[in-house]
Amino acid sequence: MSRLDRHALQQSFGERVRFDEPLSRHTSFRIGGPADVWVEVADAEEIGRVQAIAAAADLPLFVLGGGTNVLVSDRGVRGIVLHLGRPLACLDWRANGNGLHARAGAALPLKRLVTEAIARDLSGLEFAEGIPGTVGGGLLMNAGAFGGEIANVVEYVDGVDGCGAVQRFPRSALRFGYRRFDLPPGFIVTRLEFLLHPADRHAIHTKRDDAKRRREEHQPLGYPNAGSIFKNPPGHHAGRLIEAVGMKGERHGGAVVAQQHANFIVNVGGATAADVHALMVEAARRVWEATGVRLEPEIKLVGDWGQS
Repeated sequence: MSRLDRHALQQSFGERVRFDEPLSRHTSFRIGGPADVWVEVADAEEIGRVQAIAAAADLPLFVLGGGTNVLVSDRGVRGIVLHLGRPLACLDWRANGNGLHARAGAALPLKRLVTEAIARDLSGLEFAEGIPGTVGGGLLMNAGAFGGEIANVVEYVDGVDGCGAVQRFPRSALRFGYRRFDLPPGFIVTRLEFLLHPADRHAIHTKRDDAKRRREEHQPLGYPNAGSIFKNPPGHHAGRLIEAVGMKGERHGGAVVAQQHANFIVNVGGATAADVHALMVEAARRVWEATGVRLEPEIKLVGDWGQS
């Protein structure tokens, strides 16, 4: 940190830069140690400026969106954590020959995009009803459920490359996988364009309501969590595997494997990242020993994990 020019950073970003910022304030788990530097940016030019500052100081740069699919270490995050501010949560619509294009800033809550699309009788995002986080976060994990996924409706991705240059990737250049989206190293997404199509209002609302009902029935409500902990292995459901080895209700400190769905871990009060990680390790161990199936985390482990 000695090479970082804190004064220059504060001159550029004012109150939008903070030092030793607790990341528990910015994650859905309400867990996470301090970021050495927290910077909120408003546009692509500011992203490039932060990239240059990080490079000059030889510091790592991590982008944190809505904080819904991450487990941040209790030790925090070294270097600079970049957060996309409200100007990058814009949304506008324009007509297309066979549909409607939604241009959404990466910081836009995914819930708002889904709500506005359905209000316009546009189909393609009903599956995302109830998925937390931002549009950008949904892209990076190729968020999906109930037979739908983000990959099916994205047309363009705009952002800033590792050198600070603005780039656009058309659909033909996008590479998606199961809960994965591949981007060049250092690329930071700023905006997405979706192509949605008009459909019968009743059919759209029925799909939306069904997704909402299924989430409410099977996912824990009322306690901080980060969504599904593990990806579904091929041919299996992670939650069923974890339940079968007796992990439902298992507790470590303030973290508990949810009774409603064993692929969720909830913070029932005062949980640490180490508590959650301990349950993840134990669940993966039991499933492997009982079935020979390896569980791969869906949430991202972020920050300084040391020997954890």
